[in-house]
Amino acid sequence: MLFGRRTLANNNGSAFSASNAAPVHCLLTDRAYDMLLSSLRTSIFCSCRSAGKSFQQSGHHRGPQLRQWLVKRGQSTITVEAGASSSSPAAVPNASTNRTLGRWLLGCSGLVVGAVVLGGVTRLTESGLSMVDWHLVREMRPPQTKAEWEAEFSKYQQFPEFKIMNHDMTLPEFKFIFYMEWGHRMWGRLVGLAYVLPTVYFWRKGYFTRSMKGKVLGLCGFVFFQGLLGWYMVKSGLEDKPESHDIPRVSQYRLSAHLGSALLLYCASLWTGLTMLLPAHKLAETKHITQLRRFAKGTGGLVFLTALSGAFVAGLDAGLVYNSFPKMGERWIPDDLLAFSPALKNVFENPTTVQFDHRILAISTMTAITGLYLFSRRMLLPRRAKVAISLLTAMAYGQVALGISTLLLYVPTPLAAVHQSGSVALLSLAIWVLAELRKMPK
Repeated sequence: MLFGRRTLANNNGSAFSASNAAPVHCLLTDRAYDMLLSSLRTSIFCSCRSAGKSFQQSGHHRGPQLRQWLVKRGQSTITVEAGASSSSPAAVPNASTNRTLGRWLLGCSGLVVGAVVLGGVTRLTESGLSMVDWHLVREMRPPQTKAEWEAEFSKYQQFPEFKIMNHDMTLPEFKFIFYMEWGHRMWGRLVGLAYVLPTVYFWRKGYFTRSMKGKVLGLCGFVFFQGLLGWYMVKSGLEDKPESHDIPRVSQYRLSAHLGSALLLYCASLWTGLTMLLPAHKLAETKHITQLRRFAKGTGGLVFLTALSGAFVAGLDAGLVYNSFPKMGERWIPDDLLAFSPALKNVFENPTTVQFDHRILAISTMTAITGLYLFSRRMLLPRRAKVAISLLTAMAYGQVALGISTLLLYVPTPLAAVHQSGSVALLSLAIWVLAELRKMPK
């Protein structure tokens, strides 16, 4: 313990040393006091210096740990922010919505195929003229009671098909052809709902781009046009034609227009759906690839034209004229090929010429597809494209075999229905080939 000098004052004001007031064991002089103060300063300075060195050393050891902690804290902050941004709804349209739209359009195209096949069977069973009026909603409910069936049958009896062809038809037989036509019409309404209702939903959700909006509006408009065209076709078979000696049937022109519009609707839906689901291949833009694309487009057009010519064959019952192959009767070119005047009229109204043209188109299509297959083997193509071309080639030969068999067997209804379905399958494969060979979008 340190003691400083202390002075005490007596009552007289005189100063005296503290040692005079009480006994002490040791007296500190001024010199000793200065020495103690100097040693205290030295010890404090040394202690501060050593403490600074120890803090600096500990800082060197803890510095990397501190930096690691700061980096981890920054990474966790970034992760939390990224998670918050990913949890927010994605902008539409995007890849996911495009896949949804592609599947929807493929489903719609499948329904169109069903309508085409059912329409072909309705034509083959001669059921298309059984419903003599058209109502959008009222006819959705078929006759239920015997009185309702008799009333419907009575209306059918007033038209040429019953008077000329089916004058001995019974009510149960009428019910069969009525249900065939009724099923075809109800399927058409199902197709319309499959296009329109999802369009409204996807539009409200913002799934469509500007270009896609125009496409789906065109598809929906085409569905309504197809329905009206179907009734316009049926009306042609309900008209009295006293000057005609032919059996009552719908106009082959209107039948072809009805089938052609259905095929266009199908092609547009299938093409749009495939291009939204299948990514385009990065094909080298060489001269051969360009030629292959043109070849494929021409072949696809030939497939469509051959299928459309089949509508004229069905409309004129031209498959029952010459049931031999490869010759037509005893000749390669029949005598009545140009029996009508003017000559152009034979192409659309002469059953012999219509069958001859369909044969030529079918053989030309098979030849073109064979050439496309051989030409594609000379270049390196993606696997999907090769598979599509191979399936197209196999289907072409199968379709020709079906056509010849249908002809030689005098057009049995089941085989003829399979042949008509085969034309749609061939057209589908041609569209798939075009989708695989399309250019990359810019």
